[in-house]
Amino acid sequence: MKSQDTPFEGGPMDGRVLPVLCGPTGHPPKTYRIPVPGPDGGPPTMLVYRRVPRGHSRRLGLIQGWKYQYDPDDRSGGRLKWPWSKPDVAPSGKPDDANG
Repeated sequence: MKSQDTPFEGGPMDGRVLPVLCGPTGHPPKTYRIPVPGPDGGPPTMLVYRRVPRGHSRRLGLIQGWKYQYDPDDRSGGRLKWPWSKPDVAPSGKPDDANG
């Protein structure tokens, strides 16, 4: 299995570079979840990082690599988003425009 050194931006992992396993396409996963143990043995907190392009080439605009950016407002819950899925309902009772 191939791994790629990937930088992290924002949140508690800011400035760190970790080896991340690549999938069959050669890209790291779209989201990277890091469980952090809770204080005094409480429930763990999940840190969520989203994959974003590190940079683009000048001539063709191809992606030069990937980095992970902290996403403190993750509401996906680890679920896949399919085109035929029902939209998420915000606490106000209206469909959430940010996710759909």
